[in-house]
Amino acid sequence: MGVLMSRRQTVERVQKVSLAVSAFKDGLREQPSTRRRTEAGTARQGTLEQEVQEGEEEAVAGPSQPEESSAAKAAWERLRDGRGVEPEEFDRANRFTPPAFIRPKRELHDDEPPDISLEQREQILNDEMCEICEVWTAESLFPCRICHRVYHDGCLRRMGYLQKDSAVEVTETQAHTETGWSCYYCDNLNLLLTEEEMYSLMETLKNCKIIPESCLTLDDFLHYKHQVHKQQFERTMPEAQEEQAALQFNALDPDKKGHIEWQDFLSHESIQLLQKIRPQNALLRLLTPKERERARTAFLALDQDNDGFIGEAECRQARHSWFRKHQKEMLSCNVSISHVGPISEGSPASSRNGKSPEKILPATKQEETRSIDWPGFLRENVAYILAARPNSAALHLQPLA
Repeated sequence: MGVLMSRRQTVERVQKVSLAVSAFKDGLREQPSTRRRTEAGTARQGTLEQEVQEGEEEAVAGPSQPEESSAAKAAWERLRDGRGVEPEEFDRANRFTPPAFIRPKRELHDDEPPDISLEQREQILNDEMCEICEVWTAESLFPCRICHRVYHDGCLRRMGYLQKDSAVEVTETQAHTETGWSCYYCDNLNLLLTEEEMYSLMETLKNCKIIPESCLTLDDFLHYKHQVHKQQFERTMPEAQEEQAALQFNALDPDKKGHIEWQDFLSHESIQLLQKIRPQNALLRLLTPKERERARTAFLALDQDNDGFIGEAECRQARHSWFRKHQKEMLSCNVSISHVGPISEGSPASSRNGKSPEKILPATKQEETRSIDWPGFLRENVAYILAARPNSAALHLQPLA
């Protein structure tokens, strides 16, 4: 009986030992994977620590580069959207949000000659409600000299287009005079460009390393003109064109400050791009009724014998005087003034500051014999009419001598 019990105990012990051995072997098989998981966890922890450390180093060492890139990006976005630099004292509290400009699109019939009659005069009607608040009031409204829009002085001030204490002077010397002023839509020639044309201009400025919203000196302006000419024609710019570019710089710097403002440079480049890309018929379609009426008045004044034709010298005279802007004595606000219209020798505009009126170059025999009709007069002067839109005293398109 005791022997039987001994055998049974031996079998149980063997079974227990075998179970223990198998469990030990199973533990050995699972141990490498556990070790690998531990090592992986340690490595992952080290990687996270490195990423945190690198992030802290970037936060401490490199905040300037993202700020510079964001500032440059914002400047290019303002250029793309046709928005100028906001005034430094612009307080966003109690201000209207600046409008979102929508660039025009070319139509299929744009290149066809428009029907602009000389005999049939156009009726000029301004809007009755303010463009900004869309409210009619009995208060005095500022009409734009280019388009049909009108504005309250308070709305212009809240938009940031009028500085403090300048509304009275603007009312007396600009908005309600023959000279007038251009609204923020018409003042910006860059808004005439389509998205494709604006992209082309931005690429040119970037390739020539032009910094947006910066002033340009004469050397900067000439260097830019040389680069553009070389990219377009693959040769250096002739001396005659360089002299013309220098004259254009002087026209863009009427105050002789030694540099031209960014908005004036942008307006000049915009009107030049329009001249280069679009045909004259397409430019004629950009003229507003007010501009067409001024052109009629100018042509009829030059057509002394009423035969419907004027000479080339008279057409050039219109280019130099009727559609040329003259600087005023005082510019107290950023809605400045420019003169567009006939100027007689005895007018105050021609004798301002004691200066003699601009001399018109004598006509050659070929110019005296060439006659220009009303449609030809419009085609040859349309670029200068558009260039006279901005309020700036700068001359954005220098007439060729």
